[in-house]
Amino acid sequence: MPSSVHKPSQNICADTALPAIQSPWWPTTPHLLTRSQAPRPDICCRLPPLLIPCHRSTIPSTPFHPSPVLHNPRRQETPAAMATTASTLLKSSFAGARLPSAPRAPSSVVVAAPRAGPICASISSTPSNPPYDLTSFRFSPIKESIVSREMTRRYMTDMITYADTDVVIVGAGSAGLSCAYELSKDPSISIAIVEQSVSPGGGAWLGGQLFSAMVVRKPAHLFLDELGIAYDEAEDYVVIKHAALFTSTVMSRLLARPNVKLFNAVAVEDLIVKQGRVGGVVTNWALVSMNHDTQSCMDPNVMEAKIVVSSCGHDGPFGATGVKRLQDIGMISAVPGMKALDMNTAEDEIVRLTREVVPGMIVTGMEVAEIDGAPRMGPTFGAMMISGQKAAHLALKALGRPNAIDGTAQTVPQVWREEFVIASKDDEVVDA
Repeated sequence: MPSSVHKPSQNICADTALPAIQSPWWPTTPHLLTRSQAPRPDICCRLPPLLIPCHRSTIPSTPFHPSPVLHNPRRQETPAAMATTASTLLKSSFAGARLPSAPRAPSSVVVAAPRAGPICASISSTPSNPPYDLTSFRFSPIKESIVSREMTRRYMTDMITYADTDVVIVGAGSAGLSCAYELSKDPSISIAIVEQSVSPGGGAWLGGQLFSAMVVRKPAHLFLDELGIAYDEAEDYVVIKHAALFTSTVMSRLLARPNVKLFNAVAVEDLIVKQGRVGGVVTNWALVSMNHDTQSCMDPNVMEAKIVVSSCGHDGPFGATGVKRLQDIGMISAVPGMKALDMNTAEDEIVRLTREVVPGMIVTGMEVAEIDGAPRMGPTFGAMMISGQKAAHLALKALGRPNAIDGTAQTVPQVWREEFVIASKDDEVVDA
């Protein structure tokens, strides 16, 4: 049972008509289902302890700084304000403050409906801006060619800028995004992320078997604290209510940084290798790469990089492409493939074996299992995050920048422990 789940000593009932749930394997003691401030004594619900939401009572490792543009009522409320509307059951992660009983609508939204006549709605984006009337709303005029030029100019500028970059990350799944997020903290490093799918995130939009929740084993939850992502906490793991919360949060924080560019719908078809060192990637539009057999030959493009991080995932039609190509060209001897599922072994192994496998190329995430024959981990995501962070610091080390591998970083990720992350030696380049 999660250590932070509170057992009420008496029946506390919901403020909506919810019938008691009867099941032979559920506990008989009623548990609180609602965060109501006005409980009704006549209606109650019974839930197993693991289904009751619980929250951390410690302060997140990195203070949350709300955006001046985006309105987030939960994050912007002070602890004192939240305490006035809270449930007495749930513990907040905000230094003992209470959680609101329900999400609040942003204060900037005002909807007015007269008693008679047509419906009139007015919305104000901020208190300082005048409201606009939805019944007579009009956009500013624009020429279609301007839209085309704005998109084209920016994309072509990005292609020119990142044609020769510091780090190219191949694959924007949970490991690749975590790697890019950690790397981008150094504003002097230019980072290009290449993702063949239109939608980045890989398999991190859902948990296992298309379920919503994401399970993260401790101590990787400290990375979630840094991102400001809420979760339910058990003794040895935490649960995010929807995996998309992690993926969308890390992606939005990452892509807002000026030294990062995501090239989605772009495939990596090959590697640039010079004198035994990986020096970049060969790219093409993903739709072209997928249809080479049906179309006439179309040559690719290139992106040079000082370091390539391969986070292409486990084997499949489009998986583990980095290490497969290294084997094809004789830079590694074998790719034994991923072994059967063993969560406890797999996550430690994935982080431990994240490394620079050949000069200029670091492998992270589930692609590590393919090159080393490590077990698969299934629907748990902590190792993906920490493997990505470790790959970032390996890249920093290769670039001669302060990093957590050799202890030169000014700040080391809180999640890192000596027994959890084993860094490669200075001269270690491992051949599978």
